[in-house]
Amino acid sequence: MSLEYFIAKRIHFQHDKKNVSRPAVRIATIGISLGLAVMLISVAVVIGFKQEIRNKTIGFGGHIQVTNFDNNNTYEMNPIRMDKSLTQKILSIQGVRHIQRFATKPGIIKTKTEFQGIVLKGVDQQFDWNFFKQNLVEGRIPTVSSPKPLNEVIISKYLANLLGLKLGDSFLTYFIQDQVRARKFKIIGIYSTNFIDYDKLFLLTDIRQVQRLNDWSADSFSGLEILITDFNQLDKIGDEVYAATANKFNKDKQTYYTQTIKQLNPQIFSWLDLLNMNVWVILILMLAVAGFNMISGLLILILERTNMIGILKSVGATDWSIRKIFLYHSFFLIGKGMLWGNVIGLSLCAIQYFTGIVPLDPEAYYVATVPIVFNWGYILILNFGTFISSVIMMIGPSYLITKINPAKIIRYE
Repeated sequence: MSLEYFIAKRIHFQHDKKNVSRPAVRIATIGISLGLAVMLISVAVVIGFKQEIRNKTIGFGGHIQVTNFDNNNTYEMNPIRMDKSLTQKILSIQGVRHIQRFATKPGIIKTKTEFQGIVLKGVDQQFDWNFFKQNLVEGRIPTVSSPKPLNEVIISKYLANLLGLKLGDSFLTYFIQDQVRARKFKIIGIYSTNFIDYDKLFLLTDIRQVQRLNDWSADSFSGLEILITDFNQLDKIGDEVYAATANKFNKDKQTYYTQTIKQLNPQIFSWLDLLNMNVWVILILMLAVAGFNMISGLLILILERTNMIGILKSVGATDWSIRKIFLYHSFFLIGKGMLWGNVIGLSLCAIQYFTGIVPLDPEAYYVATVPIVFNWGYILILNFGTFISSVIMMIGPSYLITKINPAKIIRYE
């Protein structure tokens, strides 16, 4: 144990209530604790919020879509047909985990008292139902592998409440093309994602229902949804899928159009990217507040210990040696503040994670409660960054020790 560390330890753990520095030290420690707690909560909430919205967007549209190049940005899509070799080529791209076909058809639901525009989305037996199973509140998913297409659909809780429908009810949906077509569907499941922009639109059914409405053949569909293993690789895999499908023609001599979920929903992902700026502002402000508290606390400690500093200098201690004493003392304070900051911040996050005690308006925020994600990598980086930043801030104030003249201090005392 070095002499500087020993002296710093004695200073830190002494319990003299008459010390002027005790209130300042406590304030500095509380500042570190609250600053770190706020930063931990902010990061957990923002990451959770981004992940929830991103997963819901992907659940309705996949990571990457391949459609007909001649589409006009509506749900009334021109069909594509894709041979097995091209599908296998896409599946062979590293990072692609699943491919599923879909077909969409805009329509209008009419009940005795209400009507509402919707999009009927048809899927086949290859569809990944995990997202809708997680958000299913009543009933079951449609049977899409039966020999004949059934008139089963799942509808969102938002639409069901809006139209006065419940599980087991049947309703008519009208589709307008060359002539008006009507289809009767039965509700066998109700889902709720709280993502109102999509909940108010999509009904899911057998893809063969949509193919019949559009007079398409069994091998024609609106597009492919491609799911990948790592969202961070989205742009890279999107480029590889584009390279695989670009300048390729289907049986009808039509080309393919590849878009990532970011390109399909630029407004949502631009909004999510703006949240990063909010986090950085919070982090900088909290670090600044905690840093200034620590600086003021250290300055008070130095001024209170001027007599000790003068004596140490008079017996031959160097300026750097004395500065190390106060820096060690600062480490103790920072460590204590960070310990309590982690306890407070992670405890509050855990309470929200397990209880959802803080609600949100789903129509405004797309989630019913404040989402929390424990990303331990970010938590460790945040702790490390806070410690290093606080220590660096302490180096400047410790320079005041070099200005203390031992002869003047001892004579004054």
